[in-house]
Amino acid sequence: MEKTIYDESNGLWYELRGDYYIPCLTVRAQAERPIGIWGQRHLRYIRQHRKALYTELLTGGRLNTYLADVNDQAEKQMLLLTKQMAEREGVTEQLKAQDQMLWVQRMNSIRDRAMEIVNSELINN
Repeated sequence: MEKTIYDESNGLWYELRGDYYIPCLTVRAQAERPIGIWGQRHLRYIRQHRKALYTELLTGGRLNTYLADVNDQAEKQMLLLTKQMAEREGVTEQLKAQDQMLWVQRMNSIRDRAMEIVNSELINN
């Protein structure tokens, strides 16, 4: 018996192990990109609520790239929302110089609201 055989009907190689031919399956190597806090949150969400998507990305070797892209999008959206809200509400460097505590209070409020928007639109979606 041959050690390996190729099945043209499905395009898989099979390897002889004992008395059985086992398909030679491997997961493609993923590009290693760092995944930040947003990517980790989205990973937790898809593991719990979108199991089919998680399994598809994992077995297709695209999970790391997908999470890194989600993380990049979330960071960009967070920065943009924070900047826009600060401009609209008049939270400026001048306010920071005049009343630091008020500036911190308003920026924390803006950051929290921006985080809620990013979580609802990108992370838990």
